[in-house]
Amino acid sequence: MSPWTSLITALALLLYFVVTINVGRARAKYKVPVPQMTGNPDFERVLRVQQNTLEQLVLFFPALWLFSFYVNPLWGAGIGGAWLVGRAAYAWGYYQAAEKRVIGFAISSLSGIVLLLGSLIGIIQSLVRV
Repeated sequence: MSPWTSLITALALLLYFVVTINVGRARAKYKVPVPQMTGNPDFERVLRVQQNTLEQLVLFFPALWLFSFYVNPLWGAGIGGAWLVGRAAYAWGYYQAAEKRVIGFAISSLSGIVLLLGSLIGIIQSLVRV
């Protein structure tokens, strides 16, 4: 188990925790009571950041760990760090306006795809060597 991959995992969970707290703060700011999910468009963007990040974590965590195990943990952590930067940029942009999320989306999507495809290649290479 790589401490670098573990660090990226913990930082990704911290990022998710922060965007989740931001939903609660936005509920109070825009007066959107629980369990209501719509209302003020500014609230809805904050909620979408949290939901989109949760959706991306489902792909990111296994891809990160598989890449780190079958390819290289340091490279996995580096690409995972790029994913984190992308998700933070995505959140920051989306909080301001939906159109401003594109760069962060591109960075996190590209790094997630690299982790996934790299892990597939690493797994296949491992199978061929057996």
